[in-house]
Order: sequence, then structure tokens, then C-alpha cells
Amino acid sequence: MFEPTPAEVEPGRPDHLADPVAPAGTWNIANLLTLLRLLLVPVFLVVLLHEDGESEGWRWAAWGVFAVASFTDSLDGKLARRYGLVTDFGKIADPIADKALTGSALIVLSSMDELPWAVTIVILVREIGVTLLRFWVIRHGVIPASRGGKLKSLVLGVAIGLYVLPFTGLLQDLATALMTAAVVIALATGADYVFRALRLRRESRAEARAGRAARSGADERR
Repeated sequence: MFEPTPAEVEPGRPDHLADPVAPAGTWNIANLLTLLRLLLVPVFLVVLLHEDGESEGWRWAAWGVFAVASFTDSLDGKLARRYGLVTDFGKIADPIADKALTGSALIVLSSMDELPWAVTIVILVREIGVTLLRFWVIRHGVIPASRGGKLKSLVLGVAIGLYVLPFTGLLQDLATALMTAAVVIALATGADYVFRALRLRRESRAEARAGRAARSGADERR
């Protein structure tokens, strides 16, 4: 289940916050896919929680819904960039849809005692914190997703998918290892976002002061 130069697009989930806004209609195919991902969140939760999550068949069905929702995340970004369909609505709705999907999955897995609450809390705090951080500096500029952030999204998505599947043994150990890696990457990239936000804010203010000084000097010479 809250972002770029071409080199920053892959791997992992695309981030649209730094994409230029096109004069495209709001209800284009990219935004409809984002909306579909949002609508799939409650479907995913209902299927995962069916029979208290004890049915293997329903767990596979939940994994299928999660996989489709995750695929739309990659597809909508590619379509938006390729066909000039990036809109303000998409910039806002896309990260909300991403966090709704991953966040709800983490919360449900923890409520089923299949994932430690500490993991869920750390990742949710990181995700919400980064989103708020971006809005805090939005007037100074956009903080695009780092490669580490995209790697975190990729590892987290795979880990959640493995937790949803009705597996034990080696695959469960793999899921645990990937989730641990996701937490470590989340903490490291979260700190990086803080430093980048502070640097962006400082540089923006310095540029603003330099601009005012230049205009003042020009006025005095007239």
C-alpha cells in the first residue's frame, strides 16, 4: 500500500512531485489509474481480512489485489510522463494512494500479529514525516525522490507482498529480512530528506537575499 530527472525515475515507485504540470485534463488515464489504486485499498483490506486472514485462498486473492494496485503505481507514472499527463491532481493523489496502500497493509498485518507494531510505526512516521517535510519547503522548491527512497519503496512493496502470502519457513524468513532492510533504508533516507530540505531552504533564502541585493543595487544606480 504521500517524490525528477530521468535518471531518478527507476528503480521503485515513481515520484511525481517534481514533474512539470501539463495542461492535461484531470480525468486522464494516468489519474484514473491513480484513482483505481485508491479504490483498490478497501478491496485489498476486505479480502485480506476475510476469515480473519486464515484462508490461504483469500490470502492469495489479497496478494493479487495488492500486486495489481502496485502495478498501477508504476504504470500511471510512465503514462503521465510519456504523454504529458502530469497534473496537480496527480501530484497530490499519487503519493496519497501509495501511502494508503502500503500504510493500510502494514497496519492490518500488525493487527493480525504478523508484523511487529514497531516496524509499522517507524515506517508510517517516516512516510508522513517526509510528506510534511516536502510541503514545508514547497515554496522553496521540490525535493524529488532519492534513489534510496525509491529503493525503500521497492523493498517495502516486495516485503509486504511476501507477508500477505500464506507462506512460512524460508519465504517468511525472506519477508522478515526484506522488511528489516526496508526499515533501515527508511530511517537512512528519512534523515537524508531532512538534510536535503534544510539545504534547499537555506539555498533558496540565500538566492532570495542575493536577488534583493541585486535589485537594490540596480535601483541605486538609476
